[in-house]
Amino acid sequence: MSRNGYHKLRKYILLSMILAPAIIYVLALGIGYFYFAESLRNSTLETMKRLVKDHRQSIESFLDERRGDLSFMMDVYTFEDLKNPAQLQKALKQLQRKSGAFVDLGVFDNTGVHAGYQGPYDLTGRNYKDESWFKEVMEKGVYVSDVFRGFRNVPHFVIAIVNRTGAKSWIIRSTIDSQMFNSLVEHVSIGKTGEAYILNSRGVLQTRSRAGGDRIELSVEAAEPAFYHEGIRIFEQTGANDALYLTATTWLNERSWMLVVRQEKTDAFQALNSATIIIAVITAIGILIIILASVILSAGIVRRMEQMDLEKEKLRFQLIRASGLAELGELATGFAHEINNPLQIIKNEKSLIEMNLKEQQDAGLTEKNRTMEEVTDSLNQINLQVERCAKITQAILKFGRASNFESTNINLVEFISQITSMVEKRAGVHGISFIQELPEGLKPIVGDPAQLQQVFLNLINNAVDAVIEKHGASGGSIKLSVSQDDTGKTSVLIWDNGVGISQENLGKLFTPFFTTKPVGKGTGLGLAVCYGIVNKMGGTMDVTSTSAAGTTFTVNFPLTVG
Repeated sequence: MSRNGYHKLRKYILLSMILAPAIIYVLALGIGYFYFAESLRNSTLETMKRLVKDHRQSIESFLDERRGDLSFMMDVYTFEDLKNPAQLQKALKQLQRKSGAFVDLGVFDNTGVHAGYQGPYDLTGRNYKDESWFKEVMEKGVYVSDVFRGFRNVPHFVIAIVNRTGAKSWIIRSTIDSQMFNSLVEHVSIGKTGEAYILNSRGVLQTRSRAGGDRIELSVEAAEPAFYHEGIRIFEQTGANDALYLTATTWLNERSWMLVVRQEKTDAFQALNSATIIIAVITAIGILIIILASVILSAGIVRRMEQMDLEKEKLRFQLIRASGLAELGELATGFAHEINNPLQIIKNEKSLIEMNLKEQQDAGLTEKNRTMEEVTDSLNQINLQVERCAKITQAILKFGRASNFESTNINLVEFISQITSMVEKRAGVHGISFIQELPEGLKPIVGDPAQLQQVFLNLINNAVDAVIEKHGASGGSIKLSVSQDDTGKTSVLIWDNGVGISQENLGKLFTPFFTTKPVGKGTGLGLAVCYGIVNKMGGTMDVTSTSAAGTTFTVNFPLTVG
């Protein structure tokens, strides 16, 4: 696969590793957040409903108690009693001892005349027959007014009750302290922005509001029939400061007043907003971790795949090479036999010519002259070339011959020491130093000593030739080291600081008949034969080299004896 292919594969793996867990992660958090938010939202709404319900009960209880106090006064005193200022004052003090909300107390006859009054104003004798409150109390029996200014010109509301037990009806009425009532209504604990106030059916404020003024619009619904509702209703509404409010409303006092409790939505759902921020941060951190982990893992996976592909390609190359060597071995065997026959004939004919020439010389039939010397030199050259051809065919036969493999335990430390002693003299002549790292206690390997000797001798001699070619008579160095890992694999490393091998020739080193040596210096079969021997032993042979910097051959033997 090309580098571009690996890059695309990594992008695909990275995208898959990010999207799959990220989608699951976000879905899990999203679903969890949805149910958590719904639970918290419902809890907030239920808390507001409970608060509104409790506050409504407190206000209605206050009004019921005040009506009950006035009814009690009507049971205790007669109209004639209360017309008496002293008795009326006594009744007012009794009411005020019961509740400080009572500001004054007055009685009216059935014509609307204020027959008696005790309070901060002079209202005795005034006639209220045309007032709406008077008409309503006479009709319904009980009346709780909206907040109004009246003759006093100050905001207040009154509670009035009619008594029809006597010959003539009469009314008792008391003004309720608006400040005390406001405190009762406003006393609501709900966040930082929560407030409560009362509206009448026309949307006019009956108690104070933070927004100020005397009227608050509850959106367009205030003018519609839907404005009236049963129980407690919660909705969102934009306030005068453009803030969004969570508003709860409920009717009290027989639908004449509406209790409104509201709170800014951000304040009401502050816990939800804080949880949202925390979950968002956790989500971002989680996705970042997924991305980082995916980047690291995808890089490792692709890197491992590259290594596996390289090993696979290397194995395929070795398989093709081994197959080629096997086929070439069979051809080489027949080829060598075919060459050996004419070589033997040439050799025999050369011997016959030499024998006849010697007989002619011994009989004095030929003289030693320039021509005879050239004939003799030619015969010597024929002999030299025949011997060279014989060596080549012997090498070819050895390469192609399926010789028996004689397995035995080989102690590599002792074995390599013996081999280096065979070439040290030649190396010493050219000023080459041998560095040997041969640790004791290594497990022996299984192999054929004769064939293995051929492998190491060939590799060491090649190293010597490469060092001599670069350094001449001084400066050369060859290092041999043996190591063994925990798996039992034994590695033999042969390094030299010779001329090295170019990158274009590295792939051809184990190809039969390929050589980097000059004509007449090598057959190109040495490394191919070594490769075949090592391969038969179940090992591998690797080479790394840089032109003009040296070469390293590594021979690995996987099998050891326990």
